[in-house]
Order: sequence, then structure tokens, then C-alpha cells
Amino acid sequence: MVPFKDEATRRKLLATGGALLGGGLAGCLGGGGGDTTTESSNGGSTDSGGGGSSGSGSGSGESYQVGYGDYETSVNAASFPSPPKKLYVYAVQSGWSNWPAIMKAFQDEYGVKLNDDDRSSGEALKDARAHAQNPTHSAFNGGYTFAVQAMKDGLTQGYKPANWDKVPEKLKTDNGHCTATRRMTTAVTYRKDIYEERGLDEPETWDDLLHPDIMQDLALQTPQAAVGLACALSINNARGGSLDDVQPVIDYYNEIQDGGAEFTDNFLAQFTKGEYATFIRYDYSGLDLKYNNEDIGEDKVGLALLKGKNGNKGAFNQPYGYSMLKGAPNPEACKLFMDYVLSLEGQRKFLDAYVRPIRAPELDMPEEFPPQSRYSETQFQVDYTTLVEKQSKVIQDITRGANI
Repeated sequence: MVPFKDEATRRKLLATGGALLGGGLAGCLGGGGGDTTTESSNGGSTDSGGGGSSGSGSGSGESYQVGYGDYETSVNAASFPSPPKKLYVYAVQSGWSNWPAIMKAFQDEYGVKLNDDDRSSGEALKDARAHAQNPTHSAFNGGYTFAVQAMKDGLTQGYKPANWDKVPEKLKTDNGHCTATRRMTTAVTYRKDIYEERGLDEPETWDDLLHPDIMQDLALQTPQAAVGLACALSINNARGGSLDDVQPVIDYYNEIQDGGAEFTDNFLAQFTKGEYATFIRYDYSGLDLKYNNEDIGEDKVGLALLKGKNGNKGAFNQPYGYSMLKGAPNPEACKLFMDYVLSLEGQRKFLDAYVRPIRAPELDMPEEFPPQSRYSETQFQVDYTTLVEKQSKVIQDITRGANI
């Protein structure tokens, strides 16, 4: 791994900053002069952002080649929504995965403004179901299993973005309904300075968080959001549970609540103030806070990938991605945006916020990530199709059992 070429990105406050500290993060590219190398793919598209074009994307009728394989087609900018009209994509929002930079770059390049859609994956799926007969959004974006559930609900349609062939087989569906764009791993972020004051060591296992001085100001999210579900699955796996047995995490949640832990969406501002000393989210959340936020020194923020005390892996790897919605408004602009996110130009932008893009093997990864050996020791995946089948019951059992 190599460090960022532009070191200014390490400590600058990204455009996400205000929303990042002001509210919860949902769990539902430089434009222009980025990577312009043409890649050969079965779809014949380029990898310069949004595919080949005949113009600058001002909305005056330029055409662009989009899609992969049988889905390759051309779209015309004359059909795109022009500001103040917007392209609506679920859970593409400020404070999450560096979407603001991607949204701005897409608008700068193609003249299409995206709506800042502040929802979790679960909220997005619920809204998509409610508007199934008259969709308000063009695509679903969020936790991959939620996208698969949207497909099973009959809410999606097939579309394979350019560079679809670069996505691992297990993280896309053959029918083009679901495509992963990035992945995250459950991690614990903690205040190193507060831990030192309390005489606490860096946590290595989930049992370490049961210390009274950690539970008293620990924050996490409920499993209705993808990030909260990933946390629950991490704890459950670390303590010997399975998708058919979630009692281990229920017991754990009851214990930490008795110790003062809180389930909440809004805790990042409190963390920088020292009101919470520990929170559970993804590696992205802690690394972005550590290196891209001016409100707290990076030396005060620690990040840990945990396992069980018996060696069970305890860091769930959660892919995120999107699906094009059936009957989607603005389908041509939606296809171009989906291509844009999966281009190397778009994928690199995730790295600015320490989100691991799905095409990471093709990119130089920042050295600020934890050592790969620690990921190997702690990270696990599940059969995502099976998880989708059991997800509703898993969430219901945990929320009822832990009264959250």
C-alpha cells in the first residue's frame, strides 16, 4: 500500500464535514481531469468516468455510451434532469462514503444535480416499497443485502454498468439487478486519549468492550440500518452465534445497555467532544474521522478490528451497492451515474474517505488502513443470499430480544 499522492486530503475537512458531525450517517471523481485511460471491456466502454461521449455534458444533447455487454447503449443529455431538477438515488447523501464529492463532480461533468438523500438502507427499502407503483427515485443504493431484498420484492430492473465485469462474482447478480460498488468492515473507533486517562488498553476482542469504563459511554446503531446489522452480525459471530442463532448478540446487547451503552444515530459530534469515548461502525467511519476532520486530532482517534476471545472472527465485511429501480424516472441519467461510480475515477473518490472501493485491486490503497494481516485475522463474510432470506427475522429477533 502507498500513501495518498495528495497529502492535503489527509487533514482537510471534506465537503462531508458539516453533515458528518451534525447528523447520523445512513447505512443506506473528480470530474473532468481524472483517469482517461480507455479500458477494454466486453461492453466496449471507456473508463474515464461515464463512458465515451461526444461533448462536455452540458445537457444540450450530447450522447454517451453506457452499460456493459447486452446492456450497452447510448444515452442523450437532452433527457437528463436540468437543475434545479435532480436525479434521485436512495442513500446518496452528505456525510456518507464521500458522496458529496462524487455528486459535485458528476454535476460538474454532466450538468446533473443529485438529491441529498439522507436515509439508512432500511429506510430506503421501506420508501421504495411504499412507492413501488410510482417510483420517486431512479436507483436503490445501500447495503448489498438490502439491494438484493429490493430485487426479491420486484422493485428493480436489470442494468449492468460499464466495468460490471470488474466486480467479484459473489458481489453482483447475473441478471444485472444488483451490483456492489464498495465494501466496509465493522470496526470500533475509540478516543485514545480518554482510554489512556482511564487506564484502558486498545480493545482486541468484543469481550474487551464489556469493561465498565467502556460500556458507560459506548454508542452504536440498531440493526435496522445496514451498519447496525453488520455490527450485530459481527458480535454474534465472535460469540459463536449464527444466522439461525442470534441469542449471543441479544445477550451482549442487554449487557452493554445495562452498562450504559446507547443505540443512537447521532454521536459523531459527541465523540469529538469526548461525550462518547467509543462507537461501533465501519472502518471507513473511524478512518475518515481520524484523518479528514479538523475538529479532533488524529492522534486522539484509534481504530480496532475485533474478534472473539476464542479466536472467532468478529469483523463483518459488508458490501454496498446499487440497483436500478423498475419504472425509474430519468433512467438515462441514472445509467450514466451508475457507470460513473463504477469507473476508476469514481472508485478513487471513495478512497478519499477511506472507503474500500470494489475495484480496490486495481488501485493503490492508502497506508492509513489497518494492516491487511489484521483484516485477515478478523474479517468474515456470509452467504449474502442466505442472509437476505433470514435478514428480516434476524433483525426482528435482535430488536425484540434486546428491546431496542
